[in-house]
Amino acid sequence: MKYFKTHFSLVLIGFLVLLNSAIWYATIWEDHGNVLKVAFLNIGQGDSIFIESPNGNKIMIDGGPVGNKTESELAKQLPFYDRHLDLIILTHPDADHVVGFQSILNDYKVDKVMEPGSNTDTATYKKIEETITTEKIPKTLARRGMRIVLDQKRKIYLTILFPDRDPATWDTNTSSIVARLTYGHDSFLFQGDSPQVIENYLVSIDGTTLKSDVLKAGHHGSKTSTSDLYVQTVQPTYTIISAGLNNRYGFPHQQTIDILNKYHTKILKTYEMGTIVMRSDGEKISVK
Repeated sequence: MKYFKTHFSLVLIGFLVLLNSAIWYATIWEDHGNVLKVAFLNIGQGDSIFIESPNGNKIMIDGGPVGNKTESELAKQLPFYDRHLDLIILTHPDADHVVGFQSILNDYKVDKVMEPGSNTDTATYKKIEETITTEKIPKTLARRGMRIVLDQKRKIYLTILFPDRDPATWDTNTSSIVARLTYGHDSFLFQGDSPQVIENYLVSIDGTTLKSDVLKAGHHGSKTSTSDLYVQTVQPTYTIISAGLNNRYGFPHQQTIDILNKYHTKILKTYEMGTIVMRSDGEKISVK
């Protein structure tokens, strides 16, 4: 009996220690303070961005080209027990931006989906749309002027700049969602594979209000995006290029690098740095 009591006591103590450790682990992960996190995931030749506001709201913009890679990188940004996303945004239906979402939709609880309304008949995108329908996830078509509130208390917003009309007859890159994330004095501009014609159109209607601290370069640094006028207007302190090492497209193109260097923006590349994590307190952006 004495042995049993001693053994039971040890087991109980061990359980309490584990429980205490789990509580502290959860507390550390959940205590965001006033920090907004934006992680440009290293998922190879594609795009995938994870955003978490101080109050815990979580958004993913694009899902990358490979499901298990995207999910693996996402898991590094979350505690092991968190399998929930408030919103996923499909900037456009090209495979290198959406394939990974199939895995995310299978393994995470997703509250809402936003997409541009592009017309595509690819099997991959159809499967994702079928999953969204089967899981009865509410879907919204992105349109200029929409504002997603991530954190009302701290005034953290994601504003949709484009498309400003139905893009069903356009090519998929042209239909890309362009959105600007703001928190205090800090701002981030995301644009999928949006080409120069759309960049320059936004300059014509938004002008200097496009100015942002961080620019996610369009189309992985292709010369089809990142126009001189656009970079001059946005004036980014940092430009992120999400691309795969030695990719077959030759991204980023030298022409793009030259334009970015011309305006003295610091170029950060996922294929060199891995996942790029930025943190903002509304006053200053730090990079890891």
